[in-house]
Amino acid sequence: MKKLIALVAAALAAPAFAATTWDIDASHSATSFAVKHLVISTVRGQFDKTSGTIQYDEANPARSTVEATVDAASIDTRDPKRDEHLKSADFFDVAKYPTLSFKSTGVASAGKDKLEVKGDLTLHGVTRPVKLEVTTTPPVKGMYGETRRGFSASTIIHRKDFGLTWNKAVEAGPVVGDDVAITLDIEGVERKPQTAAR
Repeated sequence: MKKLIALVAAALAAPAFAATTWDIDASHSATSFAVKHLVISTVRGQFDKTSGTIQYDEANPARSTVEATVDAASIDTRDPKRDEHLKSADFFDVAKYPTLSFKSTGVASAGKDKLEVKGDLTLHGVTRPVKLEVTTTPPVKGMYGETRRGFSASTIIHRKDFGLTWNKAVEAGPVVGDDVAITLDIEGVERKPQTAAR
């Protein structure tokens, strides 16, 4: 009887949140985007600095959370002149809005190694709900014994919903398309729990 009581007590004392914390490895992660140019082509670019954490409970994805921050000034479209324009008040206005951020409000399983993550995206000072389609990879060991895991997320936003309204009309149509496809390629490093000092 005493043994049974001890087992029940241990179960009740166990943490209800069994998620693993993954810190985003900025040097192996990027947030990229694609948008139509003059209707006929697609311009692609990325933000080189993405940071944040993912709390992932594989057994119960609903208990998972995601927080990510992107340095708006780290934008790179392989054209310095265009990058400066994108950093200006016509677009991201990085002097006033230095970061983009995402904070999840709900996570659900969408099949094997797939998740549907709903959350709030803050861009250009505007916060709106978005939905990310996420694919995960199994954990692997890194070069130094650390555990790493990949997360790939994608969504499409309408830039005008976030106050990004600059455009020009030419014969072919608008210079910049309204729909922007966003992809986050994330490599997470498992955070080891801190041991209490003796």
